[in-house]
Amino acid sequence: MLNRKQTRKYYFSVEGETEQWYLRWLQDIINHTEEAACKVSIDCPVVKNPIKHIKALTVTQKIEVYHFFDYESDEPVHVQRFQDAMDHMKGRSGWANR
Repeated sequence: MLNRKQTRKYYFSVEGETEQWYLRWLQDIINHTEEAACKVSIDCPVVKNPIKHIKALTVTQKIEVYHFFDYESDEPVHVQRFQDAMDHMKGRSGWANR
């Protein structure tokens, strides 16, 4: 009789499709590896504001949610996007309190 591996769920929000593709690829690699201790399920919708994703989750226990994004360049528009994401996660934008 085969033992079924436990599945562990991980929560991410991602900035773009590239980050989403990477996490789905990683999930597939882990789940198709015989030596893996468990299977994984990665929830990773594309959202610019990580707080929006957190508020949409329905969970019954404490979880950790990671926001996966990159720092594009030192151009003002990219710096502002990065800073906005950091501010949302810290609750400084006022958005998290709505």
